[in-house]
Amino acid sequence: MKISTPLTTETIRRLKAGDTIELSGTVYTARDAAHARMAEALKTGEAPPFDYEGQVVFYAGPCPAPPGKPIGSIGPTTGGRMDAYSPDLIKAGLRVMIGKGERSHKVVEAIKAHDGVYLVAVGGVAALLAECVKTAETIAYDDLGTEAVRRLTVENLPVVVAIDHLGNTI
Repeated sequence: MKISTPLTTETIRRLKAGDTIELSGTVYTARDAAHARMAEALKTGEAPPFDYEGQVVFYAGPCPAPPGKPIGSIGPTTGGRMDAYSPDLIKAGLRVMIGKGERSHKVVEAIKAHDGVYLVAVGGVAALLAECVKTAETIAYDDLGTEAVRRLTVENLPVVVAIDHLGNTI
């Protein structure tokens, strides 16, 4: 199934655990350090690095771009590493996350309560996933290096629905 960002609640509700998707549009990268800062910004009332509503966060820290490419290898990191921050970010509007591995009970409950979805990308194929990235721009926390928040434009990024909006998992 081909879908484009931003994702509406209607689109998210159509996705079922186990569905294979080719995702196109804007995707943001953020890993552990960026999530800690985004969660802190929520607590202090600071503006987020991007409007979370309907957007997709890819738990990835891409390698530097080789000549002529927008980005280097980009693969998923373990979603559980963001579990301490995810429920608050989901409550603040973030609905779609891409990573690998299982999520905590609190994250699953937040996904269910706020019509979210957790997608997984295959680990170990970061060079191939990079071919789906058409543009990349650092938009926040540049001092974090590879963990900075980046806005990517992706085309046909292959992902699988691991946890749907009802909490069903693969």
